[in-house]
Amino acid sequence: MILIDGPRIAPKSGQAKKLVILFHGYGSNGADLAGLAQHWAPHFPDVAWASPDAPESVPGAPGGYQWFPISRLDPVAMEQGVRSAHATAEQFVASELRRWEVAPENLVLIGFSQGTMMALHTALRREVAPAGVIGYSGALPGPERLKSEMTAKPPIMLIHGDSDDVLPVGMTFMAAQGLAEAGHGAQFHISRGIPHSIGPDGLELGQQFIEAALSGRLRG
Repeated sequence: MILIDGPRIAPKSGQAKKLVILFHGYGSNGADLAGLAQHWAPHFPDVAWASPDAPESVPGAPGGYQWFPISRLDPVAMEQGVRSAHATAEQFVASELRRWEVAPENLVLIGFSQGTMMALHTALRREVAPAGVIGYSGALPGPERLKSEMTAKPPIMLIHGDSDDVLPVGMTFMAAQGLAEAGHGAQFHISRGIPHSIGPDGLELGQQFIEAALSGRLRG
């Protein structure tokens, strides 16, 4: 396990009641998704935000990090990768909950691309289900083993651009199917004309989902 760190945004109110952690994609860094947190933070004065750098540097990409090496969309490699990085991601989540003194049910995990893989893998195996998970432009590695390993069923929103040529939009359909077959489920939204990025509709839906999740409205 590797200890990781990254940018944080303290709650405007001065007292954290909720926590949102953002996991970035391959070749990016925590500062990238911290920009996403800055966009949403004014709407959530009691929320603390954290966006760690992934544990490994990407060769030839200064300032770029990866949760695990990936060169092609190989399901076996993706599953091995999330498993290898799981302890690091989980340790960061647990330490941030302690840092901000936030209850685990008041946590939202957000990922982009490879970060979505980590957010889903981590959230579904926590002892206490987070308030919600948002996965942008990502995938669900190892769906065939999820039913036997899943210990939590948080509300999930998957958002993907239909013009994504890095992780095709079909990955989100496969993720939703994998969750359903494991006995869970997810909402999903397809952003028309959006490549491997987050469109304005995805930003708005993300904000709405965070609000609903942290208010408890999404819990069954």
